[in-house]
Amino acid sequence: MDSPNVNSQKNVMYHLPMPPVAQARTPSPHQLRWLLALPKFGIILLVTALLSLLWLLHLNEVDEERSGLIKDVLWLEQNLQFHLNGNEEQLQQLAVDMTLLPKPRHTFELRASHLLKNNPEISQLLWFDTQRKVINALPSMTPPEHEIEAFGPPITEKAFEMARRLGKLVYSEPFFLENNRAFIEVVVPIYHDQKFAGMLVAVYPLEALLNNLVPWWFTEKYKVVIIDDNEVQYAAKTRIDDVGNQIYEILFDPPGYGLKLRISSYQNNTNQLQRLLTIAIITLAAGVLWSLWIVRDLMKKRSRAEEALRAEHAFRTAMEDSLTVGMRARDLNGKVIYVNPAFCKITGFSSEELVGSTPPMPYWIPEQIDETFAVHQSVMAGKAPLDGFEITFMRKNGERFHALVYEAKLIDGKGRHTGWMASVLDVTERKHAEELARQQQEQLQFTSRLVTMGEMASTLAHELNQPLAAIASYNSGCLNLLERPDCTPQDIRPALEKIGVQAQRAGRIIRRVHDFVRKSEPKRAPCQLTEVIDDCLGFIESDARKRHVRIDCDMPQLPPIPADRLMLEQVLLNLIRNGMEAMASTPEAHRRLHIQTSIADAELKISVADNGCGIAPEIREKLFTAFFTTKPEGMGVGLSICRSIIEFHRGRLWAEDNPDSPTGNGTIFSFTLPLETA
Repeated sequence: MDSPNVNSQKNVMYHLPMPPVAQARTPSPHQLRWLLALPKFGIILLVTALLSLLWLLHLNEVDEERSGLIKDVLWLEQNLQFHLNGNEEQLQQLAVDMTLLPKPRHTFELRASHLLKNNPEISQLLWFDTQRKVINALPSMTPPEHEIEAFGPPITEKAFEMARRLGKLVYSEPFFLENNRAFIEVVVPIYHDQKFAGMLVAVYPLEALLNNLVPWWFTEKYKVVIIDDNEVQYAAKTRIDDVGNQIYEILFDPPGYGLKLRISSYQNNTNQLQRLLTIAIITLAAGVLWSLWIVRDLMKKRSRAEEALRAEHAFRTAMEDSLTVGMRARDLNGKVIYVNPAFCKITGFSSEELVGSTPPMPYWIPEQIDETFAVHQSVMAGKAPLDGFEITFMRKNGERFHALVYEAKLIDGKGRHTGWMASVLDVTERKHAEELARQQQEQLQFTSRLVTMGEMASTLAHELNQPLAAIASYNSGCLNLLERPDCTPQDIRPALEKIGVQAQRAGRIIRRVHDFVRKSEPKRAPCQLTEVIDDCLGFIESDARKRHVRIDCDMPQLPPIPADRLMLEQVLLNLIRNGMEAMASTPEAHRRLHIQTSIADAELKISVADNGCGIAPEIREKLFTAFFTTKPEGMGVGLSICRSIIEFHRGRLWAEDNPDSPTGNGTIFSFTLPLETA
């Protein structure tokens, strides 16, 4: 009967059984991936909406800023034109008054000083005659173009010529003087009685023009620059150099000549705040996504851990359910804290009835409480046998059963000894099986003796025939001798002695049969193999003469060996008789049986060689099989008994072809006997 390998559980430290895992429905990995993607998708949508809102607010702010810029630029243009037009009217009026009033020089000085005082954007007023010579000037007499002769005169002369030819106010082209400062001039012709009488010139430094005509609040918001088509800057008014993206240009006419006003808005602090807000939103979104990523990893790890825990629990549950060995865990006080299904099945109690119970346990036998409690105390003291112990328990229905128990330490997750784990094996069936096997073994032995008796009965029938035939033959000889008148007792005596010997032999055979039936051991006693062979030859001599068989014997000096003489005689007689029968068809000249003994390797070897018909290959393997024979009158037990006898003496018996046979056939039967001290 197969039994679990409980020995492998010895000296094993068990850990506490795992608690049952909650069977709550958990999402699959595919569902978990979608659940984790939803928050990230929502965060991305929220961030996109916030950025779109900020972008729309930025566009709206840009539009509003540009609208305000355009309005302010248009206002600035009107303001400049208003001032320049006012100055033009005053200059034209001064030119008229200088020709109508009696003291033109006084009029010039009075009106020019007043004009310069009220219009600081004009740096100088000059009065030229028809030959372009300065008659008077305020606040100084030096024309500005004299500082750079290579540039100033041609421009001023060109404006002169244009104003005199057109007969009206003309603006000159811009030019640079005085440390790269830009100027323009307003040239007003003077006519007296419709004749050209001179020229009034007002000099505008463009930088002074912007400083005086552009209000302070405008420069708080914008940078104002005068440039031409070639992007040459003539003047600028600004609070700071850094400007924004809002730029608007408008023609500066008058004076014209491609001059433009470029108005640029400063960098708005609102943009900085918006940019900071955008960065904060993106940073916050990145932080949220990073947090979600960490949560995702944590959830994945937890999901994998739960899955591994469920797999481990399922594996242990399957393992516990498949166990046929009962498992019982007790704490250090002997209270049962765990039993597996196999233990419940063995005892018949449920886990609810066993867990929490303390000695005496419900499966203890009432009449053996003291003995079982002593074993329990020994286990609690750590003195349980390492190779287990057997004990008798009781099932719930009162049935007793034998249990084989192995105890081991129970170790918790922190490596502490918290109790004892026992593996309990119900060995009742095994004990029944062992008892049944023992009974079967006895029955087999009895049957074996019966078989042996049968074999010996066959042997008896096989062997008794020989001494009985010899007795009958000797008896016939005696009777024949008694019928002779000259017969004397001395003539009859040898035959009677041989009759007695054969009768004793028949008696020993019968006694051996009786000993086998009584299960007595064969009697092994020191015997000389030479004497055994001589007795066999003497017994077989008459039969050999009838068959015309010559027996040669080669026997050196042999030591005595412990053997059953009668059995060895049976073996030798059987082999010799088989050899003579095998040579029945052999020519008489070659009917020779050779018996040879030798000693080698602590063994005594006896060979019986004949020149008979030999053994066919197809029957060689069945030669020693019981009840197998090729003789019509044979029983098929002779060689089988011989091999049993030789094996009983711890020897071997075998057959092989006789290579020295003159007929080409022949067989050699050999057996060995160990040389032991007799």
